[in-house]
Amino acid sequence: MPPLDILFEDDHLLVVNKPAGLSTQAPAGIESLEMCVREYLQSKRPQGAMPLQRIYLGVPHRLDRSVSGVIVFAKTIKAARKLSKQFERRRVRKTYLAELEGAVNPFDGMWTDALRKVPHEARVEIVEADHPEGRQAILRYRTIDTTQHGCLLEIEPETGRMHQIRVQSASRGWPVLGDAQYGSRLPFGEQFDDVRRRAIALHAHQISFTPPGGLQSVTFTAPLSANWPTQNQPKLPRPHAAQRE
Repeated sequence: MPPLDILFEDDHLLVVNKPAGLSTQAPAGIESLEMCVREYLQSKRPQGAMPLQRIYLGVPHRLDRSVSGVIVFAKTIKAARKLSKQFERRRVRKTYLAELEGAVNPFDGMWTDALRKVPHEARVEIVEADHPEGRQAILRYRTIDTTQHGCLLEIEPETGRMHQIRVQSASRGWPVLGDAQYGSRLPFGEQFDDVRRRAIALHAHQISFTPPGGLQSVTFTAPLSANWPTQNQPKLPRPHAAQRE
């Protein structure tokens, strides 16, 4: 694995630009971003100061293995609790960039669906609004560029459902580029023999929240990787200005 791409670190938080093809968390013995962060934190301590698994690390949110972008870890229990409450109350603002197959119509708008996790499978599906297992999924989007294969969207989810952006876009006929699980016919990035390492064109670009002990929100931005062709990198939205909660 390449070295961690650390965007910010203090006594409470560690903000990382996650590479695609790496799980946020995984069982012991399987490589994950969480384990990489633990190893990094252990390397900063005196040798033998604390076993790897005893280093505290809160994981208040996750990104899919195939998705890249900004992710926040908590280095203290206090920070983990504060972040978790903000996620629960939908006070964390997240912005994604996604290259989709085809031209989205209309150019901007809102998608609202009910999603259900398929039993015993790592995927979700759209169901009727009154389905007993359905959970509401809402996102807002706007088109910010056209690309060789379709368009580039800026997306702000209002809810944080499993595979939400991927299934909501694919169900309307515009799958995320490279996302074969939800119907994409075109590859994205390097085509590793191990399909688990392959990326899709979905990137967590920005995240805004109130840090522990802070009164104003802060925003962290993760740059796009080399998988994204230069011609598909328009003038991206500026980071959101800090706002008082």
